[in-house]
Amino acid sequence: MTLSDMRQLLAGRGLMLTKSLGQNFLHDTNQLERILDAAGVQAGDRVFEIGPGLGPLTALLLARRAAVFAIEIDERLCELLRGRLARNIGRFPPPNSRGQPQPAEPPGGAAPAGRFELRRDDALDFLKRKSRDWSGWKLVANLPYSVASPILVELAKASHPPDLMAVTLQHEVVKRATAEPGTKAYGVLTLLLQLRFEARSSFQIPRTCFFPEPDVDSACLTLVRRSETLLPAAESRTFERVVKRAFSQRRKMMFKLLTCEWPAAALEPAFAIAGIDLRTRAEAVPLGRFIALARALHPTKSPHEA
Repeated sequence: MTLSDMRQLLAGRGLMLTKSLGQNFLHDTNQLERILDAAGVQAGDRVFEIGPGLGPLTALLLARRAAVFAIEIDERLCELLRGRLARNIGRFPPPNSRGQPQPAEPPGGAAPAGRFELRRDDALDFLKRKSRDWSGWKLVANLPYSVASPILVELAKASHPPDLMAVTLQHEVVKRATAEPGTKAYGVLTLLLQLRFEARSSFQIPRTCFFPEPDVDSACLTLVRRSETLLPAAESRTFERVVKRAFSQRRKMMFKLLTCEWPAAALEPAFAIAGIDLRTRAEAVPLGRFIALARALHPTKSPHEA
């Protein structure tokens, strides 16, 4: 879909884009193909797309014979997508024993046809209220920038997160997701994503590739789920509490901040086990030591839980 195609499609239907919904659509086919290549999309893949908009990425996913489950918040665009992609629309075949939808297998061993299931919904609300096993799925999307970070965190926190996430984000969010300790970008988002995922690659996308052009720089980031779980679910929740409290005031020592959640008598030995100096700020503590601290604190109830 070219920029001219987008303009004509919107004008023909009398559609005005809504800035509050982050409707800046990527129209450059070369960049869209780069995103699909980064995700390694191939026939039969189960792909979750958030904010398909006018469907340029969706059409390419279907051309690669992927099974696409898409969520779009704008009913006007849902109607447009149903018209454009009518021949691909249909619910996936019944789920397997793990609750995962499977793409249809045609006779003769041929590649499965691209399938498209569309849901009109707020993606962030959907993820928060509906538990789903995303094992075997790939998130491939140009995420609305206003909710991109919380969407990534919700998927990273899922009991069974996607195998891979290849997403277009504001460049500043990409920097935060891939930041190293001791940098300004390092923080809560970094740690909540890196607990479950590793950054594989990223590349910048010029503003001119979007319509309308956004006011910020953009990049595509690919995150791959870690082959080994670093923390079980219960300890992961303690990890999240530790990280959020530790970064609640970046310029303060994290030990003092954590005393709002745990007694000093429990924190001191936990810091020693994790090898963290009591005077350290959170921005200097690497992922591994946050994990060790969460493990050491996990059995300890906070004063609020007593």
